[in-house]
Amino acid sequence: MSTYNNIVVAVDGSEEAKFAFEKAVEVAKRNEAKLHLVNIIDTRSFAAIEAYDRSIQERAKEFAEEKLAEYKAAAEKEGVVAESLIEYGSPKTMITREVSKKTEADLIVCGATGLNAVERFLIGSVSANIVRSAKCDVLVVRTPGEHAE
Repeated sequence: MSTYNNIVVAVDGSEEAKFAFEKAVEVAKRNEAKLHLVNIIDTRSFAAIEAYDRSIQERAKEFAEEKLAEYKAAAEKEGVVAESLIEYGSPKTMITREVSKKTEADLIVCGATGLNAVERFLIGSVSANIVRSAKCDVLVVRTPGEHAE
């Protein structure tokens, strides 16, 4: 049975990310693995807004730093070595292309998204994209009570 050494978990302040984080901590403890907490600031969503409000990206970075610090403290309280990482770009591609290489990830943990069937069809979920493009194992964590359609 193989063990994981570097586990990446994407956190964004959502309920799905919280459950993914909790599961990632459990797996990291069992494997004595390092946990890489990642927040991707989706710069594409700022393009239109930044013309009017230049501070939006700075506020997003502050929010990310705050969330990552909370998650890092919680992981370390459980005895897990954790490191934080903020990246800019599309979460769909950054996690599998950049972050997984940078962290030498052998497992990516992400939450299942709350998109409905139409939204999934039109834009696709981040977790589905990670599953398709990752070069390592992926664990998609469902929120309690969530049912597949």
